[in-house]
Amino acid sequence: MLEKLAKQTAIYGISTIVVRFLNYLLTPYYTRIFDQGEYGIVTDIYALIPFALVLLSMGMESSYFRFTTRAEEEGGDIKEGKRRVFATTWGVTSLAATLFFVVILLFNAPISRAMGEAYVQHKEYVHIVAAIVMLDIWAIIPFARLREEGRAMRFVSLKALGMLLNLGLAIGFGVAGLYSSEFGVGWVLIANFVASLVTLIALIPTVDRTLPRIDRELLRRIFIYSLPLLISGIAGTANEFIDRQMIKYLSPGSPTEAMAELGVYGAIVKIAVVMTLFTQMYRLAAEPFFLSGFKKEEFKEANAAAMKYFVMASVLIFLGIVLFRDLFALIVGSRFREGIDILPVVLASNVLGGVWLNLSFWYKREEKTKYAAYITFLGLGVTLALSFLLVPKMGYRGAAWVRFAAEGAMVVWSYILCRKHYPMPYDLRRIGEYVALAIICYGLSELLLPQLSHILWLGCNAVLFGLVVTYAIWREKIDVIALARAAIAKFRR
Repeated sequence: MLEKLAKQTAIYGISTIVVRFLNYLLTPYYTRIFDQGEYGIVTDIYALIPFALVLLSMGMESSYFRFTTRAEEEGGDIKEGKRRVFATTWGVTSLAATLFFVVILLFNAPISRAMGEAYVQHKEYVHIVAAIVMLDIWAIIPFARLREEGRAMRFVSLKALGMLLNLGLAIGFGVAGLYSSEFGVGWVLIANFVASLVTLIALIPTVDRTLPRIDRELLRRIFIYSLPLLISGIAGTANEFIDRQMIKYLSPGSPTEAMAELGVYGAIVKIAVVMTLFTQMYRLAAEPFFLSGFKKEEFKEANAAAMKYFVMASVLIFLGIVLFRDLFALIVGSRFREGIDILPVVLASNVLGGVWLNLSFWYKREEKTKYAAYITFLGLGVTLALSFLLVPKMGYRGAAWVRFAAEGAMVVWSYILCRKHYPMPYDLRRIGEYVALAIICYGLSELLLPQLSHILWLGCNAVLFGLVVTYAIWREKIDVIALARAAIAKFRR
């Protein structure tokens, strides 16, 4: 049963990692051409954009997957039923995005003042960001349709088009010396805008001449399902971006120093991108997979197994980065490496975020999405309360620990709700083994660090990592040779 999920995850995963890696090259590039304050603006903007995307998408991605499944279950003209769901969800998100863009244009001045001094000096930054958000929202449902239809390669190739274009333009603008102009960081946004526009144009032929058209009765039913997802999405994404805002407004020192701290924090978060990519590629495959027409017991079995393997893979990624963090620190410019000590905390937060994702599928499947709102508002409450306590004293280091605490609180409550309302056969013993191994290996590495030379320390870390990988292969009875042969055979075809 998990073979389909594994196959889809591999397709999304390998392709997404390759594409995102190319785009990720912008991190070492930007952190070497911008100072901490300038990169702080980039970090700030790209923390706000996902929040706007969640707000304007209104939970319609998950709704689209759920209601296309309903169309199959109800029978009749399934193709027309799916088309109606697509047209309605695409129509309402496109309308919301357009209205958002108009509002930003009309109220640009007060919005720029609220965002900070850098945006008052460059109000055009806000215009461009609003246009990027609008284009990306227009594309969300067509991309969801590709996922629902299993057209993973088409999905990835279109995503690749945008990311490669963004990368090429960003580097090209740098070669042309445009980042040294008064417009500065604005050229980063121009590259993104052009990439989003071209991607949308290339995506249009995949909609099979379906126009955005809202069916009011269907939309009413969809909103009943999606409203809790929207509320939880807003709170959840707020948890993702509010740490940056707290650094910006609560860090000790001047606004310029706060933006510099934000730049350092953003650069270290980027080093943890491998964990983020793994969770993202898993979500792309798992969301349509788990929201399809499973029988209850089959769903429970599949979700429990997926949780175990997700934690196992996350532990290996965590150790692979933290044990060799000095090497990963070379990704960013030397001015940003002062914050490398928060990398383990950021990575652990990302692991918890993935665990919470797995714990969320049961209430989406059962259409009890109110629980999403409860859980994410708990996380938001923890974030706000601890931010006012820790960020003024510890700066970006406090923000990292706040994020970890919020993710942990959401995982704990999610698990409690799951045990109460929809018990899952999670293999807690095996999951606990992998988590304990990660903690023990990391602790040993830290104990050895002051005792050994740097080269010898890295060698010991390599041994520790190898032992954990070997244990996982043995524990799960993974036939590595068979997997390698299958991969080679598939490559030859």
